[in-house]
Amino acid sequence: MEMNAIVRRSEVGGEIIIIAPPSKSYTHRAIAIASLGSGHCDILSPLISDDTEATINAAKCLGAAVECGKDKISIEGVAGKPVIPDDVINAQNSGTTLRFFTAISALCEKGATVITGDASLRKRPNGPLLRSLNDLDADAFSTKGDGTAPLVIRGRLKGGETVIDGTISSQFVSALLIVCPLAERDSLITANRLISVPYTRMTLDILAEAGADIEVSHDNSNNFSFHVAGDRDYSLKRFIVPGDFSSASYLMAAAALTGARLKLRKLFPSAQGDSRIVDIMRAMGVDVSWDRTNGIVEVRGADLHGITIDMRDNPDLVPTIAVLAAVADGRTEITGIAHLRYKETDRLAILASELHKFGVRIEAHEDRLLIEGSELKPAKVRSHGDHRLAMVLTLAALCTPGETVIEDVECAKVSYPSFFDDIRRLGANVVLI
Repeated sequence: MEMNAIVRRSEVGGEIIIIAPPSKSYTHRAIAIASLGSGHCDILSPLISDDTEATINAAKCLGAAVECGKDKISIEGVAGKPVIPDDVINAQNSGTTLRFFTAISALCEKGATVITGDASLRKRPNGPLLRSLNDLDADAFSTKGDGTAPLVIRGRLKGGETVIDGTISSQFVSALLIVCPLAERDSLITANRLISVPYTRMTLDILAEAGADIEVSHDNSNNFSFHVAGDRDYSLKRFIVPGDFSSASYLMAAAALTGARLKLRKLFPSAQGDSRIVDIMRAMGVDVSWDRTNGIVEVRGADLHGITIDMRDNPDLVPTIAVLAAVADGRTEITGIAHLRYKETDRLAILASELHKFGVRIEAHEDRLLIEGSELKPAKVRSHGDHRLAMVLTLAALCTPGETVIEDVECAKVSYPSFFDDIRRLGANVVLI
């Protein structure tokens, strides 16, 4: 059932302390790696959301034993030998689940695995991943012949060499890195013009903890080579999920937009590239500090001004920055973001279209957004089933006079189930209907 939000302009006073939600990206990776490894693993402080539940389900389908308790996921891995599932794997709306478990399915010994998702996911491209799996001696194809789900995968992947286009999604590379240590032979993965590099580093960090042997080199054009030692066994025993800077960015922006004094806890240094939001907001004029030792970010609202910034490695922050830019003095130019067109929606085009309804002067080009700060006006807008748009449209509504209606906001639970509870703790006037 579709849920809408009615949001009224909100002014906030006092200081609010909130614990940042756990990282979705780290939770996905920890589940996938633990499920494929040997022995028992406890994942502590995980994010339980629609997307990560899709990954839990996929792990179970391929033979892992998974139990979810309070603040913990316990997994018995398949020791590199996933089993053919009894049914089609449904990745729901999760691109990470689809890409990771497409690769993991290539390790099954016999039979074929079919993996698909909802209507949005069935439009997202996977061609580069399928071609690389075939290079590595698996058999993977799209039933429609265009690289989109449903996907069929037969194994067993043996390893070898592959060159992959890195301009669409770093998830393809992470998926290969997760499975290649368990292939029969060593593998050499060459990823050209790799975007969203910090997400690949997250994968490498967890694989290193699990004992995988991967050597990495790269040049100044973001061309990466990964030499993966094959015929290995890896085992992740315990992993603590850090706080999520992508999700925390919405609360930080809400404080900046409304004048709140916000203190966010559990935001420690990690491979998350989206910790860059601290520096970006500071560059836009926000009073923000980060105590890395204690994992505390403090934000105080301030007058905002426009910036020029390349967001090639931080696509999930682009909607947040766009909303800040919409009310900032001057012009903001966000570049390096063509890959936003391959997210849950054509996020670049729809973000521009929906913010335009608020009266924002915004232009979407092939690889950039141009935004002129202005006064916002009440509007009726829609998330288009995109969780990040549901949240940033709520942020825009907080600093818009009058009443704004945002349609289809239940999708926020894909990555941040407590978003509306937390935003109301900041003093936001939000009614869900």
